[in-house]
Amino acid sequence: MKQRYEILREVFNIDNEIIDAVQQTEEEVQSQFLKIDEIKEYNQYKVLKAMQASSLSDQHFQWTTGYGYNDLGREKLEEVYSKVFGGEDAIVRPTIVNGTHALTLSLTGILKPGDEMISVTGKPYDTLDELIGLRGSYDLSFKNLGVKYKQVDFLSNGEVDYDGIHSEIKDSTTLVYIQRSTGYGFRRAVDIEAIDKIVQIAKKKNSNIICMVDNCYGEFLERKEPTEVGVDLIAGSLIKNPGGGLALSGGYIIGKKALIDLISFRMTSPGIGKECGLTFGTSRSLFQGLFLAPHIVSEAIKGAVFCGKLFESFNYKVVPKYNDKRSDIIQAIELGAKEKVLAFCKGIQEMAPVDSFVKPEPWHMPGYDVPVIMAAGAFIQGSSIELSSDAPIKPPYVVYFQGGLTYEHSKIGAIKALQNIKNLDNNI
Repeated sequence: MKQRYEILREVFNIDNEIIDAVQQTEEEVQSQFLKIDEIKEYNQYKVLKAMQASSLSDQHFQWTTGYGYNDLGREKLEEVYSKVFGGEDAIVRPTIVNGTHALTLSLTGILKPGDEMISVTGKPYDTLDELIGLRGSYDLSFKNLGVKYKQVDFLSNGEVDYDGIHSEIKDSTTLVYIQRSTGYGFRRAVDIEAIDKIVQIAKKKNSNIICMVDNCYGEFLERKEPTEVGVDLIAGSLIKNPGGGLALSGGYIIGKKALIDLISFRMTSPGIGKECGLTFGTSRSLFQGLFLAPHIVSEAIKGAVFCGKLFESFNYKVVPKYNDKRSDIIQAIELGAKEKVLAFCKGIQEMAPVDSFVKPEPWHMPGYDVPVIMAAGAFIQGSSIELSSDAPIKPPYVVYFQGGLTYEHSKIGAIKALQNIKNLDNNI
């Protein structure tokens, strides 16, 4: 134990006050770690059973070329994903570039002029603004195409406004949209219990309403996924939770077969749908990443719990609290100053295995309306199941911490981020 803490002081220049806080924090979070391990074990068996029930074989790891007809690996991967997540069918492709792409394919594959979409968890993530028509001048935005958009914001306490949802859904409503993760909000993620309740409200109003969930950052946080409580469609990224740190790229869409068919026509072309699409020899790593995902996700959650508790012990506001129920891997910390956000992100970067020498700076990233700083030194570019942090540069200066292929890496990232902030305070 002593040697473990000595290396923090001698190699990473962590001072004694923080080391004492680290030791105390680790003692206090052990009960939460046990709960995380229980969910991990359940989900590991769920993934294992899905692979066994699908008769997965090494023949499914082979290459195809050209159009990708009869790609056994692709077909089997989509079968396994359907079983794991409780859907009728799935699209799982390395050519889906990110979560936003998966969500865009889904929405544009389903919605047509005259339809109505209601986002019942506030405004969706910023990168969908231009598609919906909330920002920018995209000619084919939903606003310009005549797809109606409404939203129901969270209550002032950060909880879902069930009464507001009930009032807003009408006979004209086509799709109810739920974002599971916090995005850039300072609230807890929307958990499966809340998603279940939203679906019940929507389906009671009109059984034909499509309920869709942006599942990014939420996979394997709980024992059930949204499609196991009545959600018609979920979408997400393979370089987040389900890729297990091994997926090189990609995204997934899972749900009712009729919806998957429509979306597949948008992905390729009507009449072709899912029948084509090369996987470029990535099937083995996608299967293996999925197999490892419950364990990797549990490591990241432990890191988030530790980070939240550590910063709370230094009187920072954190969401969620270390012992709150979690439904995504994100830990939000209100730092109150731009300089502290920069110091935090530089600490994460300094503890990266890749590009640790890089100094992250805010910049105007595509899809955002303010400068954003992102820190990540990942083996897979942009992989947020690997340790990373990011923040929009605007008051109240909240930073978002997520990922870690191992708990130990997530832990040292949080420690260094706190040390950098402390050093900043001492120099003021």
